[in-house]
Amino acid sequence: MQDNRQDASIILEARNLVKEYTQRSGSFGFGQSKVKALDGVSVSLKKGSTLAVVGESGSGKSTLARCLLQLQAFESGEVLFNGQSLSTLDSKQLRQMRKNLQMVFQDPFASLNPRMRVGEIVGEGLLVHGLGNQQARQEKVQQMLERVGLQAGDVKKYPHQFSGGQRQRIGIARALVLEPEVVVCDEPVSALDVSVQAQILLLLKELQQEMQLSYLFITHDLRVVRHIADDIVVMNKGQVVERGTVDAVYQSPQEAYTQALLKAIPGQG
Repeated sequence: MQDNRQDASIILEARNLVKEYTQRSGSFGFGQSKVKALDGVSVSLKKGSTLAVVGESGSGKSTLARCLLQLQAFESGEVLFNGQSLSTLDSKQLRQMRKNLQMVFQDPFASLNPRMRVGEIVGEGLLVHGLGNQQARQEKVQQMLERVGLQAGDVKKYPHQFSGGQRQRIGIARALVLEPEVVVCDEPVSALDVSVQAQILLLLKELQQEMQLSYLFITHDLRVVRHIADDIVVMNKGQVVERGTVDAVYQSPQEAYTQALLKAIPGQG
């Protein structure tokens, strides 16, 4: 029997994940072919650390994020949270587990419901999981908004009343109000101006230390990785092609693909 408790420092782990998509092929699109978005991918996230998953568009990194969060089914492999295989959980147990696995999305404009007030958006998870009474939820939402650099009075406003950076702060508050252990950040700063990117990255680091969070940070932009991550996984065409500490990969990349990504950073090559 396989021992899932090999390393107590690992909080989230993927083992040999395979995810296939069917796409049309042939001259008139009548044929079908299988494409492996994930081809035996294994990654592990250490408690309290940040693992960056890096790759170009189509590398499989966002598919990996969705599979880790059980938002997308996969053909084979397994995902473990604190040594527990998520595939063994029933729907009630999985819902309970999801409190500990939250996500910050790429687009702060598209990920917030424009018809909901900010207080409703941030507090929705508390309501869904039945945490606290109405007053306790309101207080928690206000505290979380202040924690991410907004104001308690912002609960009554709508998303269109905020800038892109402020909207992403709302998205971060929504993810963290449930006090998760793991947060998957899917390109969380790519839609923001460079000056705002730095502010959001600093906020994420401060919140990580304050709340003892573990981050899986999905990005195509190697510039931001050095500021946020401890370890790095490089993906290409559904496979992990390189992994290591950020310093090791930056200073001595082993794969030609990684070398090309690093050379593409402005001011590098």
